[in-house]
Amino acid sequence: MICVKNLTKTFGDKHAVKDLSFDLDSGEILGFLGPNGAGKTTTMRILTGFFPPTSGTATVNGVDVCDDPLAVRSMVGYLPEHVPLYHEMTVREFLSFAAQAKKVPAPDRVAAVKETIERCNLEKVADQLIGTISRGYKQRVGLGQAIINKPKVLILDEPTVGLDPTQVRDIRALLREIGRDATVILSSHILSEVQQMCSRVIIIADGVMQAMDTPANLTAALQGETRISLKIQGAPDSEVLESLQKLEGVGKVERLDKGAFRVVSLAGEGEGLAPKLASSVVGAGWELHDLSAQTANLEDIFIELVEAEKKAT
Repeated sequence: MICVKNLTKTFGDKHAVKDLSFDLDSGEILGFLGPNGAGKTTTMRILTGFFPPTSGTATVNGVDVCDDPLAVRSMVGYLPEHVPLYHEMTVREFLSFAAQAKKVPAPDRVAAVKETIERCNLEKVADQLIGTISRGYKQRVGLGQAIINKPKVLILDEPTVGLDPTQVRDIRALLREIGRDATVILSSHILSEVQQMCSRVIIIADGVMQAMDTPANLTAALQGETRISLKIQGAPDSEVLESLQKLEGVGKVERLDKGAFRVVSLAGEGEGLAPKLASSVVGAGWELHDLSAQTANLEDIFIELVEAEKKAT
């Protein structure tokens, strides 16, 4: 459904995206992760025909985004991070306008608007002016305009920003439903959200892809390590860091806060590390207030890859 090959976009002498390649099939939900300025939004804008790449190609359902951007836009629903809405329209009027702009056949528009209002849980505000509704409802209206013509591809930039927990749950359920028949690209800073919803994940930093795999496979790459959090009192943090780092099986020690540390084992050396740490702390005469093992998750992968990229540059 989506094919990106060696995609590059430069602004002056800066690479916003560099040599990015990936393929997506219908029904996949792709999580797009990266720090601010990583190139996520630039890639999304290229895929929606907003502007062309400097080099490389991107196709949606076989149509090149440069050759026929209007055809691409007819197949893509797009929710930008900052949703452009007409505040002087009611929700129903705006969705009707969006249906017309996206060429939903005239006989089908009323039904399309009604269905979209129901799917996005907008019944309570359907006839209110958009300028008077909450940020969360505005976000839902933005999602509604993106899906009103039932696009083959849905591209969402931070779709749950500004929503309360109940609204987030509803939007996630809706996106899973949409993902059965459409291809979805989801950019989010909420890593747990991506881990729960996405079939694959791309991590990008400084315009360069750092990793692409399923969330399960990415986290499995860290499962050979054990991560243990400790809270210690009774010694300067510098002394604790130096002492813990010397223990056999310890890969690195990170200071999280005053008296708080995280110890990462060497691969395959995690078994028995927790009691070894406890014994070392107590033996040194320090106070051990907490010791807990942690399972590696997508956040760990994200931080490690992004920090590795920073060190490389």
